[in-house]
Amino acid sequence: MTNRQTLLPTSLVGSYPQPDWLIDRKRLGARLPPRTRALELWKPDPEHLEQAQDDATLIAIWEQEQAGLDIITDGEIRRESYSNRFATALEGIDLDNPGTALDRTGAPNPVPRITGPIRRKHAVEVEDVEFLRAHTDRRIKMTIPGPFTMSQQAQNDYYESDAEMAMDYAAAVHEEARDLFAAGADIVQLDEPYMQARPEPAREFGLAALNKALDGLTGETAVHICFGYAALQHDRPEGYSFLPEFADCPVHGISIETAQSKLDCEILETLPDKKIILGVLDLSTHEVETPDQVAACIRRALPHCAAERIIVAPDCGLKYLPRDVAFGKIKAMAAGAAIVRAELS
Repeated sequence: MTNRQTLLPTSLVGSYPQPDWLIDRKRLGARLPPRTRALELWKPDPEHLEQAQDDATLIAIWEQEQAGLDIITDGEIRRESYSNRFATALEGIDLDNPGTALDRTGAPNPVPRITGPIRRKHAVEVEDVEFLRAHTDRRIKMTIPGPFTMSQQAQNDYYESDAEMAMDYAAAVHEEARDLFAAGADIVQLDEPYMQARPEPAREFGLAALNKALDGLTGETAVHICFGYAALQHDRPEGYSFLPEFADCPVHGISIETAQSKLDCEILETLPDKKIILGVLDLSTHEVETPDQVAACIRRALPHCAAERIIVAPDCGLKYLPRDVAFGKIKAMAAGAAIVRAELS
């Protein structure tokens, strides 16, 4: 495995745009992110789908390396959304009769309907990690949905409380994360955007569920908390409703947005012992940042967080951007990080 620059390393949050020949991007962007399976989005015939997803993943890996990123993901190419592939692979779900829950936009969305105890039947993303590890010599990160967010993206028809449901989700996430590290992942990231969207239940039981999912894991962990996909969630708050609470969480790094919201980076001082996966790309626009703009965004954080603790990333996943725009943005991101790295050296 290549030992690249360790100061201000660069990485995706998780997703990268899927090619037009793989997924119906127009239909993907016209609906809320799927919480149940949405196989109708895939263009290849079922017998060719796995091979097509492998080929598209190779492209995503190659483009990240060509852009100069230090930590590589699989682009979540095999997923219809960041969460549904894992969430619908668990026991305790009636896949034929989905439920309904309000998305973070406030609109109803079909979701898994919980009819029994949630258990992990088998590894879901281990083969994805093995594929990624076999095709890059750089550090790799794999993402999985967090237990609190999955509990908010489900209709609970079994448990006495959502808190109890979230704890069973946490056990399933813990088992998956443990196996992802064993398969070669350097970093495992739990995606918890609903902690920002629903801070009160996140404080009530979400953080406890996240802590249970992380307990005893031996590899480097991260949690992603965001304001939602900029292509779908247009109203953005100026600051986080749930962030300092992670200070006592055993997670190693926190992925946050600072570019589009122009976040006051002073809040980073509330997380003095965490790595900060610093969002520096505004995904609400197709305009490609210049390296100097990225460098300026990184510099805003430096008075409040040591450079040694910063990983440079987009605000959120790049899934909904055109591929040429996404590639241009991450190339500028790597170049901007290099500017600041040189200044600090």
